[in-house]
Amino acid sequence: VPLIWKALSNAWELNRKRGKLSGTDKGKAESQRSSRRARDQSHTMSIARSSVHAKWVVGKVIGTAMQKTAKVRVTRLVLDPYLLKYFNKRKTYFAHDALQQCTVGDIVLLKALPVPKTKHVKHELAEIIFKVGQVIDPVTGKRCAGTTYLESPVSLETTHLSKNLEKLDLSSTQ
Repeated sequence: VPLIWKALSNAWELNRKRGKLSGTDKGKAESQRSSRRARDQSHTMSIARSSVHAKWVVGKVIGTAMQKTAKVRVTRLVLDPYLLKYFNKRKTYFAHDALQQCTVGDIVLLKALPVPKTKHVKHELAEIIFKVGQVIDPVTGKRCAGTTYLESPVSLETTHLSKNLEKLDLSSTQ
């Protein structure tokens, strides 16, 4: 007899977890659910939720034909569970560029808007990380072209002057 009662109590516990409750238990659960729903709704009203999943995105500008809007392509690496290999997954975002400062090829940082500007524009341009044609080495912070660093004209002038001073010192000692 104790085994039957134990089996019945286990079945009742499973049904309660699945939502199949008796009449009195249903009333209690419904009142708890409605109070929780009301609490959640009041909480969401006070906080403006973003309409997009990605809050901050880094991508490359692929188009600026629209006014005050940049078309940005973001590439992510996604793991294939069967091959256990990463593949590129691309997604295109439209971002609000108020100052129209982007050009095609720029690497930009996008920030999600709390409320979408239009049906497609859900991000805004936060920062231009790398401007096209002005490549900066991320380790040293110096401008470069290929594998060589481009020095500023001021530093070139100082090195030229220091070389001239060395020549003058050598000639005066001889």
